[in-house]
Amino acid sequence: MLTRHSPSTGSGSPDIWGFYEEDTGSIQYLVADPQTRKGVLIDVVQNFDPAEARTSFESADEIVEFAEREKIEIVRILDTHPHADHLMASAYLRKRLSVPNAIGRKVLEIADLWRDLYHLPDAFKPASDFDDLFEDGANFEIGDLQARVILSPGHTLGSITYVIGDAAFVHDTLMYPDMGSSRADFPGGDAGMLWESIQTILSLPPETRLFVGHDYGTDEREEIQWEATVAEHRRDNSHLRDGITKDEFVRTRNERDETLSLPDRMLHALQINLRAGKLPPAEADGHVYLKIPVNRL
Repeated sequence: MLTRHSPSTGSGSPDIWGFYEEDTGSIQYLVADPQTRKGVLIDVVQNFDPAEARTSFESADEIVEFAEREKIEIVRILDTHPHADHLMASAYLRKRLSVPNAIGRKVLEIADLWRDLYHLPDAFKPASDFDDLFEDGANFEIGDLQARVILSPGHTLGSITYVIGDAAFVHDTLMYPDMGSSRADFPGGDAGMLWESIQTILSLPPETRLFVGHDYGTDEREEIQWEATVAEHRRDNSHLRDGITKDEFVRTRNERDETLSLPDRMLHALQINLRAGKLPPAEADGHVYLKIPVNRL
């Protein structure tokens, strides 16, 4: 698994490792306080083969083993939103490491939306499957590091950003500058809200390191990238650099989204991720089944 280290820049600044999950183009993060060696995991993937509907935890185990080698004690499992393109490993890591897991409080509204789409009126209990449901502006500590939560809707209605020292984990809002921004056409998404969320992110100090949720490379850039500063995004981001208006962005984003197919894991993923990565309960025959809505999206 491609791994890259972004070292601490000084007091109050985290050490960060990104781990690239090639099947879904996802970046998973280990964030640690260099002084206390306390750390968190952000947006770790549960591996999934959609052709065989088979799950496994190779990626999560590899990252945990990396943290153990680095002598980093994981104290929280964090997710930025209920992902549509990969399964989350939150429940697995919560059990393996005996630490709390968290996501944004608006996951409760996302669960309401998907109960209707799946016609599963009694499914999904995020308040039980996550230990913390963060409000906008919530604060917590990672060792001596200070962390806060920014509500960042647009990609989903409940996406959140984690600002930890001089770093921000901006999930599926921004892409690497040459790729612009993330789609906003999933149920509950909105390009106008995404613009406003990104403006809040880009109002952070210029030297803030921004870490995105996905990269796929480009025709001009084969190397996978996931880190750029606020200043670099304001100067170079193809969708949002300084001088581009909200109307221009919304038009560009909506036109782009109309050309995109749904992720091949989406209808599998939401009914698992709204359970923090747990599979649905086994049925009478002892096996687990997923429910796929037909002609709903």
